[in-house]
Amino acid sequence: VQLQASGGGLVQAGGSLRLSCAASGKVFSINAMGWYRQTPGKQRELVADINNGGSTIYAGSAKGRFTISRDNAKNTVFLQMNSLKPEDTAIYYCNALIYGIHYWGKGTLVTVSS
Repeated sequence: VQLQASGGGLVQAGGSLRLSCAASGKVFSINAMGWYRQTPGKQRELVADINNGGSTIYAGSAKGRFTISRDNAKNTVFLQMNSLKPEDTAIYYCNALIYGIHYWGKGTLVTVSS
């Protein structure tokens, strides 16, 4: 299983970015897909997650600003990020849970300037 993320970049505070992540390979049943982020010296943390039923989970810092969505037919997950803040600067990793195994993408850098 491979996860290919895209959409990161540099944006000013208050701006928006949309991340995408497509799963490919032996993808027969994805239980959940999500986004995590990590900054130097800190643990990777959950940003948002969506299961195959459409139920979502958001970190407190993401609620009201980020929206996760999923295209099950294309095995793709999206993260719409609005009202971005400098503290959102991080490497964002796509995650897929398949038969109890977590798969990770390589990460995409999001930089929010003040």
